[in-house]
Amino acid sequence: MSNNMKNIEFEKPAYSDWQDAAIKALKGKPFESLFTKTNEGVTLQPIYTQESLVAKLGDELDRQVATIRSLQNSQAFQVAQQIHADTSEAFFAQLDDSLARGNEVITIDSRVNFDWTEDILVKLASYFSEYSFKITIKDTKDPLLTVFDKIALDQREAVKGFIVSNEPISLHAFPRVRSVGANTVLYHNEGANAVQELAYALALAAKFVEQEESFEAFSKKFFVSFAVDTQFFTEIAKLRAFKVLWKAFSSAYDVTENVKIPTVAETSLRSFSKLDVYVNLLRSSNEALSGLIGGADLFTVHPHDVLTKPTEQSVRIARNVSLILKEETNVLKVIDPAGGSYFIESLTADFVKEAWALFLEIEAAGGIDEYTASGKLAEEVEKSYQSRIHAAHTRKQSLIGTNIYANPADALESETNPLFASIKRSAIPFEKLRAEMTAADVKTGILALGTLKSSKPRADFIAGFLNTVGLVPEKSEPAATVEEAIAWLKATEAKYVVIAGNDEDTKEFVHAILADKPAGVLVDVAGKFKDEEEAWLANGLNGFIFAGQNIIEKLQSVFASIKEVQR
Repeated sequence: MSNNMKNIEFEKPAYSDWQDAAIKALKGKPFESLFTKTNEGVTLQPIYTQESLVAKLGDELDRQVATIRSLQNSQAFQVAQQIHADTSEAFFAQLDDSLARGNEVITIDSRVNFDWTEDILVKLASYFSEYSFKITIKDTKDPLLTVFDKIALDQREAVKGFIVSNEPISLHAFPRVRSVGANTVLYHNEGANAVQELAYALALAAKFVEQEESFEAFSKKFFVSFAVDTQFFTEIAKLRAFKVLWKAFSSAYDVTENVKIPTVAETSLRSFSKLDVYVNLLRSSNEALSGLIGGADLFTVHPHDVLTKPTEQSVRIARNVSLILKEETNVLKVIDPAGGSYFIESLTADFVKEAWALFLEIEAAGGIDEYTASGKLAEEVEKSYQSRIHAAHTRKQSLIGTNIYANPADALESETNPLFASIKRSAIPFEKLRAEMTAADVKTGILALGTLKSSKPRADFIAGFLNTVGLVPEKSEPAATVEEAIAWLKATEAKYVVIAGNDEDTKEFVHAILADKPAGVLVDVAGKFKDEEEAWLANGLNGFIFAGQNIIEKLQSVFASIKEVQR
């Protein structure tokens, strides 16, 4: 190798260089079009550099990274596989199988289909004496809580686990059981965004700490629960941001040392769909990786069919998601693997700033109970939910198999697991409308104009649009003349037809088609035609279908019109 090659240095591009290259690639679109705003109100930039991050955070950057790393527990991402069973016999059989196959934390929701009898609780107590656990209970009178009475006195100090409840649980003689939790999953399932979840976690902590004799006693009982959604980087930043916020929170109580608080996490069920359920497996894998990188201490992966009825296979797959990520990604060999990423550090800092501001607002209002009673919390969570649901309805957020690439042949399970029936899932409006359309046996069609090449892009778009609610449109051969188009309209059984062609053919054919179409057929046009819109609607056109449209609103309107015509 020559000395010249050894001495070559690559010039480091400046932010302006990246910006110039981006503007050139945009071909006339403004650079600002690359900026996107998250549901949390944070603006994401197209380029993040070390210089921009340092300019934004300054010395806070080093403190942020140091705080996150110092508060990371040594035992991270323990596998907490939830047990799903209809009988006590099946429950213990699955429990034994899960522990033999890699489950590390016994995970139970007390709302099961069998009674927590004396014999069952005594048997379960023997497991709690040997393994750590996470139990979710309804309230302080939940029968599952009596399991702790069955544990021998000399074993209680060694028992380790978590009790997930909406209120603190008083549990004496079990110093290693954390029974005071900030359960943000409830808010998540209602539609809360990452900033809101973080702020509510702090507000709950502020409420619960006042009920304890000291901050030290509180911190030994406290933990936080998060649901991890499909927004990969957002969720990583959320988990990291909590550690920074917790450090600031504890500092307000004059605590200078690092007090590590466990983060208990699970895959988000609001992102799940009963349509194309295997996509839920991909969603949960993505979410689990966010949890792993973000620093979750315990993690539960829900089976992909948990909304209806999990099987032995789906439970095993869910457990293996955690095991593969934990054992084969090597992520746990690095403390805070996302640390130093310009993008994630910036997003983490944004979440810290916004969540702390909201937390202070809640405290100024009298605390989380007063804030909730005033209706303010519900109002802001609903606003976040509406933003998220609108993104799904307009395809700004993709739900593969539901709002895009939907398979109309998928059988839609009518029953929903009652444990999850109240979760505000983004897929519910699509599932509901599909069930209604299927029951009504709605017949639809696509009338192609011109040639196959010229009509196919819009015809395919319309087919995908209708597939989201289970409709399989009858497709015509491309009509080269108005007479061919009218003949097909009169021959088809479809009561709702969308005309699909390029702009030129559509403008040429539509007026004549509307003049001679069958009276009982509802007709829409694919695309936006602002100049022709008023005239076409006046001549009998129902409306238009186009990209960015609210799918649910449009198809609900179509469904209502079809029912009106059929009366």
